[in-house]
Formats: sequence, structure tokens, C-alpha cells
Amino acid sequence: MAKENLNGKGVRYGPLNPHPLSQLKTEILWEGKYDEYGIRREVDAAQHSLPLQRIETIDEPLSRAQADKDQATLFELKKQAEKRGDFRNQLIWGDNKLVLASLLANFKGKLNLIYIDPPFDVGADFTMDIPIGDGGETVEKDQSTLELVAYRDTWGRGKDSYLHMLYERILLMRELLSEDGSIYVHCDWRVNSGVRMLLDEVFGVDNFLNEIIWTRRTNTVKAVSRKFSVNTDTIFLYVKQPEKYVFNIQYGDYPKEYYERFKYEDEKGKYYWNVMATYSEERLDKLKKEGAVKFSPGAKYPRFKQYMHELKGRPVENVWDDIDMINAMSDERLGFATQKPEKLLERIIRASSNEGDLVGDFFGGSGTTGAVAERLGRRWIMSDLGRFAIHTSRKRLIELQRVLHEGGQSYRAFDVYNLGRYERQWWQKEKLKGADEEHRKLVLGFYRAEILSSSPSPLLHGRKGPAFVYVGSIDSIFTRMELSEVARAAKGVDVRQINCLAWEFEMDLRLASHSLEAELGIEIRLLRIPREIMEKNRTEVTFFEIATLEAEPVYKKTARGKAANIKLKKFLPSLAEVPEKELAALEQRAIKHGFDFIDFWAVDFDYKDGQPFKHHWQAYRTRRDRSLPTVSDQDYPYEKPGNYTACVKVVDTFGCDTSITVAVDI
Repeated sequence: MAKENLNGKGVRYGPLNPHPLSQLKTEILWEGKYDEYGIRREVDAAQHSLPLQRIETIDEPLSRAQADKDQATLFELKKQAEKRGDFRNQLIWGDNKLVLASLLANFKGKLNLIYIDPPFDVGADFTMDIPIGDGGETVEKDQSTLELVAYRDTWGRGKDSYLHMLYERILLMRELLSEDGSIYVHCDWRVNSGVRMLLDEVFGVDNFLNEIIWTRRTNTVKAVSRKFSVNTDTIFLYVKQPEKYVFNIQYGDYPKEYYERFKYEDEKGKYYWNVMATYSEERLDKLKKEGAVKFSPGAKYPRFKQYMHELKGRPVENVWDDIDMINAMSDERLGFATQKPEKLLERIIRASSNEGDLVGDFFGGSGTTGAVAERLGRRWIMSDLGRFAIHTSRKRLIELQRVLHEGGQSYRAFDVYNLGRYERQWWQKEKLKGADEEHRKLVLGFYRAEILSSSPSPLLHGRKGPAFVYVGSIDSIFTRMELSEVARAAKGVDVRQINCLAWEFEMDLRLASHSLEAELGIEIRLLRIPREIMEKNRTEVTFFEIATLEAEPVYKKTARGKAANIKLKKFLPSLAEVPEKELAALEQRAIKHGFDFIDFWAVDFDYKDGQPFKHHWQAYRTRRDRSLPTVSDQDYPYEKPGNYTACVKVVDTFGCDTSITVAVDI
């Protein structure tokens, strides 16, 4: 007698009443995929969509031409812009989950290609050596404030948290892809199996195109105890629609021995070899007229002359062993921890996009994707969470603008965006349930300050050592008026030091604080609240004091009238990102030689409050050239006499920027 399949309550399972487990599909699971009620967590794009804030506009050659009033150059640059369309590339600073959701309003279904390289390395040391000054000196950039959140196990659950982070973002990227679009996801041996299954789930198994193995060729091989050393990465290629995607065959070099076959030379000095081949009558007649076929006595088929100079190359397969890592001495090398070679991105972009297409990279890093896309005539959008990554990319892309312009090649302008206070407002509503009190308590906790239960003033929120602490509002800029009120409140209770913590500071506030210090006889510290406190499971952050920057106008008489330049007078950087062991020595150097810590500076000669910073002029250090002028050479002409405002932006070696305004009288 057959054994009945009954559960504990006597329910019979079979073809007419299948067991629930028998109907489950294969699925990758990770902690966080389902909520406490077993409901699948999806990304509410509308809830995460925030207005992007344009903070900088960059078209370096055009700005230079406008300042010079070089009509021929102006005309040519505008002609190039018309040829390429009016699209301005975008470099966005912020959490890419919010960035992706925000881009959907204008770019849903419009990106032709996405490449991402989301790094995963829990506990790895990503401390970087940053050059300072004009010589060959370097200083460590501390790992604890490197800002590249993807390097850290921020969510606290290892690969589970990594997969959940990636899943949310891949869903949004799929919505941004066009019908003929492709996505390349770059990973390594630690997570490639999970990433493959995740991509199968989001895009579907039928939309999988390739698993590409990149052999990272280097000149050194490290011996690894008790296992084979690893020198490969995995790149997964998926498409939005299997019947519509763009793919252009790429060609590499043949092996050396293949070229040795071309040993025959014709009357024109061209090398060829004879290939046995069959052709249609029409094709054969054409080859005969060209003298490209040869009939040997007794041969059934003719031989075809294959010329070496006509070879396209060997079609590239899915194992890429012909692209080296970036050489330590290469001009391309920027010292960025996860920088990928331009040749790698060039192959990807050429293969899966056409000129004029839109390319996206939302773990932008050092900006390789944008640089290669620009060089190949594609449009691009990049984002990154790290301040240092945005600075590295901006400088790299400005340099590329200059190189393309000087070479007579067209290029596109780009703008820098962030999410500004909208990101903080979203975080306050989502995580802090909208409570200002919770925000203040959290900030004071990260600052390791005592929360005052009974304060002598509503403007004094905490205490750290001998200093009182003030915490600014989450959605406002800390102003001169606010600073004056806080400083006078501290003076009223006979406090010698007040530490003001804020998300954003009014421009030139450092100079105003110096005046108040002299007037009231107290010490004022202005410290920026780091955006890292918004990261889940974060336990430590660094509050860095805003830098001191002073500059003045320098006037010059020109044939067109009175022109202006800007001269840097003083720069005292914040050194919060310097390891403790180097801090004392560098503090002394910063006081004496503050300009050594400037990596980049730019001027908007006609700044308007509330408008994006326009890059009329820039100067920056490179790996090859560490010199840096401290006076601009733009000779900026104004249309008519009057009072103008110039804005000066300085970015230090750690990627932290400081801006001030300078009055210009023409």
C-alpha cells in the first residue's frame, strides 16, 4: 500500500494539492530583501526623488574665449556646441540611490549604456598618499574619512548588505536604460556569484549576454600561501531587450605567429598571404579584376590574397587578457584606489554604444567612464558619494576639455550637481521621523559632546570640555546673524569657547568670526557636520573645521579698459583627514605654508548669489606639474564700470572646498 503524503493535520499533498515548497522558484535571498512580514521590499522611486541642485558650470575653453573676447574662438566653440547638441554632461555628488531616483524624472529609458564598478572590501586599508606642495612630498589621507562608502561594511551585514545595496540601485538603473541599452557590472571573486544571480533576477536570465573575464596584466606576481593567486575580475553584461541591444564587434591584435604568415610582397610593397576560400561567382569576378585571387595548377578552389594592412584584427572574445593595469608611472594614473584603465572602458563604450549616446556610471570614482565617453563623442552622467572622487573627476574632465580644445576636437560642457539640503530633509523625515530634537541629539552624539538638559540659553545645546556647542538646523545655512547671536549668548554666560556645528555656512563666515572673536574675546570654531552621519550603522565620523581663505582683486589696464585678476592672500586648511601621527607637524606647515595644501582653485569673476559657480578661470596641480600660481592670469574684462563680486573656490589636497567672495571695483 502506497504511503500517503500527509501533514500533521492530515492534509493530503499531491498533483491536485501540491505542497507549497514544490512550487517555489530558484531565488537568491539576502537579509533585508523581505520585511518582517515576508513582503518583498521594493524601491519607492517617487519617495526618493529629490531636486538636483546645479552648483557649478564648467566650460573652460569657452570661458577663456569669452574673457579674451576672441570672436573667432567664440564662434568656433559655439559651432562645436551646436554640432554636438545642447546637452550638458552631469557630475553629481550624493548617495547614488537618491541620485538614480531623482534622474528618473528626466532620463527614464534614455541611458544607452551603464557601467558600474561597485567596490566591496570589508576592512581593507584604503589609506591614500596625497601629494602636497611643489615637490615630491606626500601625506596620508586617513581611511576613516575617505568617504568612499562602498569600501566599508556600512550596513553591518557583510555580503548581505552589499547585495541589498546593489539590488536597490540596479532596479533603478534598469528603469533608466533605453530599450536598446546595456549594463556592465564589474566585480571580483568575493561577490561575483551573488551579483550574477541578482542580475538574473532583476533583468531576467534571457537578458544575460556575457560573463567577461578581465585578466589584470601586471609586471609583478605575488606569491600567495596555500592557494593560487588571483589576477582576474568579472564583468557581467546584461541588456534591456535581447532583440534590440547595440553591439559593435571589437577587434584585438592577432598573436605574433599569425602575422608571420604574411611573407609575400606585391609590386606595391604590401604584404599578404594566400588563403584557400570559396566565393560566389559575382564576388569571384570582382576579386579577379582586382588581382586578388590566384589559381594554382590542379587546385579545386582559388587562393585569395589576404593583405596584412587590411586586417581589422582578431574579434575580441569574453576573456580580455590584452589590457594592462595602469602603470605606476603612467600619466593616466591618479592615485585613486580603484581606478580602472581607460582602455578597459574604451572597449566597453565602443562595443555597446554609438557616438552621441548617453553613458552612465553611478560609482564614478576617478571619472574614467566620463573621460573616455567624452573622448569618444558620447554624452555622460556620473555620480559618486565621495567628495574626493568628485574633485578628482572634475579636475580630470577640465584637463580633458583643454586637451580636446587645443587639439581642435569638439567637447561638451559639464555641470556639477548635488542634492543639497533636500537629501538631509529626506533623511530627517525617513530616519529621524522629522524631529529637530532627534537631529540635534544625534549630531551631539557623533561629536562626543554632552547634551545639556538645562541650558543657560536656547542657543547653547551641548558641552565638550570647556566649550559650549551649538547645532544648526538641518535645512538652513548658518549665517552671520546666527553666528553673532550664538557668540553673544556664549559671552553672556562667560564662556571662552563656542563650537558651532552646521551643515552649510554662509560664504565668508570665517572672516566674520575673526571680527567677533576680537570684539567679544572668545574663541569661535566653525565645524561642518559630515554627511556620513546619515549612513546607516555609522558609529564614527570626523568633524572638520572650515578653512580660512583670503583673497583680493588685482587690477590691470588693458587695451579694452580696466581688467581684474584675483590674488590669493592666505589659506589655512582644515586637517581633519590627516592621521594623528602626522597632525602636529602638518599643522605647523599649514600655518607657515598654507598654499602647499591647495590642489585646485577657480574664479567666477561675475558671481551672482543664488546662481551656480561659473568657472571663468582655474589652476590646479597635476602629478607631473606640482607648481601652482597664486594670482590668476585671466585679465577679466567687465562690460562697463561698476561694483562686481568675484567668487573664489579653493579645493585642498583632501578634496575639501572653501569659497569666499571678493569685491571688485571697475
